[in-house]
Amino acid sequence: MAREFSAVFSCGVKLQRQAQEKIIVNKTLRRGSIILALLVLAAAAVWWLSRPKPIPVVLHTVGTGRVEATVANTRAGTVEACQRTKLSTMSGGRIDFLGAREGDRVKKGQVLLRLWNEDLMAQVRLAEAQLATARKQIGEACALAEVAEREAERAAKLKANGFISVEREDSARAEAKAKRASCETAQTNIRQAEARLELAQAELKRMVLVAPFDGIVAEVSGELGEISTPSPPGIPTPPAIDLIDDSCLYVLAPMDEVDAPSIKLGQPARITLDAYPGRHFPAHVKRVAPYVVAVEKQSRTVDVEVAFDHPKELDRLLVGYSADAEVVLGTRDKVLRVPTPALLEGKRVLVYREADGRLEERQLKTGLSNWEYTEVLEGLKPGERIVASLEREGVKAGARVMPESAKGR
Repeated sequence: MAREFSAVFSCGVKLQRQAQEKIIVNKTLRRGSIILALLVLAAAAVWWLSRPKPIPVVLHTVGTGRVEATVANTRAGTVEACQRTKLSTMSGGRIDFLGAREGDRVKKGQVLLRLWNEDLMAQVRLAEAQLATARKQIGEACALAEVAEREAERAAKLKANGFISVEREDSARAEAKAKRASCETAQTNIRQAEARLELAQAELKRMVLVAPFDGIVAEVSGELGEISTPSPPGIPTPPAIDLIDDSCLYVLAPMDEVDAPSIKLGQPARITLDAYPGRHFPAHVKRVAPYVVAVEKQSRTVDVEVAFDHPKELDRLLVGYSADAEVVLGTRDKVLRVPTPALLEGKRVLVYREADGRLEERQLKTGLSNWEYTEVLEGLKPGERIVASLEREGVKAGARVMPESAKGR
């Protein structure tokens, strides 16, 4: 009996020990599962926090519209006047009269500047007096010649009738010829006096500046009492007066020599001015220079003159303004187009995939193009969206992006 009880007791202890060991194993397994789960959650959190964020981009929806092929100036153009003259006196002297100041509007024929010229005016008056005297002398000399010629005719009749001698007739004829010569000499004296007067008047004009056309005075060099000196040959000096006809203006735009062959007279154009941001002035090509300008350290260009279509609509447009001219070579309406700045090198674009928010590179076949829009012949469909903000860091094929309009959603 005691032996059986001992065996039962030993079995019970063994079972209890196994149960305790099983409990310990289960606790260990549960702890390991919890720790593993925590590690997985931590790894997921680290990945979530460190994952690349979508790049905000500006998207453009592909659509249809007008596309123009244009060329523009390579350097800033300039507003020029159709008539502009830099006036200087032909002779030097002291400024005695100023008829206009900078900014004044003047009329054609108006005296703008006059040098001291009293000596020349005296010469003009002397020449006028000499001309008047010569004209009076010719009247007397020619009248005497007519009288002498009539006397010679009467002497010839009297000689024919035998009333006077041959010597008397010859004397009358000689007197008539002498008087006629005096008349002709007086006529020559008149021409000489007229020439002297013209010379004196020409010398006087060398001291006066007169406006050759209506315009505005841009610059005046000199003041009353100062000495004005004309430009010696080959040595340019500042003009006395710079006169501008601002009723007729155009833009002188240097175009690249490569674009020059495609520019023709009469082609439509647009002018933009820094002084009038946001405005476009319709214009047309009025002249293409027949030669190339080679400026050191710059590309070779051809000067193109572009005239305003509606010059009367211009308000306070100043000569010398910087301007840009865009010549339209061709136009197409209602064609598929994309913004030209959205094109990558090689005529490629980045297309936004709606499904996964990533960018796909697409090769295009293009047509007409300008700085604003490019015609798409193949490679895109209407409604697709392409990236317009290529300058942002990380924007490339395969990148995950977010349209800016979707921020905060």
